Amino acid sequence: MTRFEELIITSNEVKRAAGISLSIVALESTVLTHGLPRPQNLQLANDMERAIRAEGATPATIGFLDGYLHIGLTEGEIERLANERNVSKVGPRDFATVISQGASGGTTVAGTMFACKHANANIKVFATGGIGGVHRESGFDVSADLQALATIPMIVVCAGAKAILDLPATLEYLETMSVPVIGYGTDEFPAFYSRESGLGVSVQLDTPKEIVEFARAHWSTGMKSAVLVTNPVPGTDAISQSEMEPIIEQASREAQKKEIHGQQLTPFLLERISELTKGRSMRANLSLLLNNARLAAQIAHAWRTAEKRRVA
Repeated sequence: MTRFEELIITSNEVKRAAGISLSIVALESTVLTHGLPRPQNLQLANDMERAIRAEGATPATIGFLDGYLHIGLTEGEIERLANERNVSKVGPRDFATVISQGASGGTTVAGTMFACKHANANIKVFATGGIGGVHRESGFDVSADLQALATIPMIVVCAGAKAILDLPATLEYLETMSVPVIGYGTDEFPAFYSRESGLGVSVQLDTPKEIVEFARAHWSTGMKSAVLVTNPVPGTDAISQSEMEPIIEQASREAQKKEIHGQQLTPFLLERISELTKGRSMRANLSLLLNNARLAAQIAHAWRTAEKRRVA
């Protein structure tokens, strides 16, 4: 039987960055395969990588191709994954399926964190759009993202949880699993498309350096959970929660009526919400993803700076 480590391919760029202690930011790939329509998916993936490089860090987009887990996809590999149809949505439970079938797929938040845990690149910072959580349609439908956040020590930058979820229940789960929720420049938990939710965070921090100091203090206590950094969508692209909530509720009712659930639920809801908002939610989604990539790169740089000082 082939060992899992033998199925991990680390790109030359990521190897080089890890070898000389450069900043690295992990990126998930379900935004390519399931989160955005073509051609916006490929454009956004390339834009996020450029945004990270512009901040002096190295992007590591993670995904599966032909049963191999890639830590850092090349430009051609990203294009292939963006354009392939019938690819898998890969969380940790799906790794064995994709490997045994020699299949391709995009890694979820949980799948990307699991990949980073096993990669030999010491990746501590990860940028995504919104984390998964507890679904409104059923309290038993809980994303594996929450378990990954509870057990894998990384700094995860997001715009809160996806607004289609039960946000209070998601925050309660994170509290139960000892996952600190940082509000970047805010004391309010962002609601993905919206800057406001009426819900609080564990602590407000205002600089990447403060976030790194917090994360180091958190892990120094022996905690193994992630540090979740919530970064509000830029104000120019935000949609108020009062406007979004009726739209989300309508999309949720339609999903229940059509008996859509499981891995098909989130893509359906996001697409339907985009239709109902005449594309405004899509613009907000693209904006917050780029915003998170930039902040994650700044945090990764601050992390490497702190590590170098510690070693010195």
